[in-house]
Amino acid sequence: MAGIGGKLGIFGELLAFLMHRKKWWLAPILILLVLLSLLIVLTEGSAVAPFIYTLF
Repeated sequence: MAGIGGKLGIFGELLAFLMHRKKWWLAPILILLVLLSLLIVLTEGSAVAPFIYTLF
């Protein structure tokens, strides 16, 4: 299990933690956080940004 964490960095460590501790309920929360952060980063400099802010 330690081989997964060493090769992929922090994401591998997180995956190893989820597999070892059986904390699968954390996976949807983490996926949602990653998607929201990607949305914010990708629309930061575009003309769509004012419309994205209305969602929050």
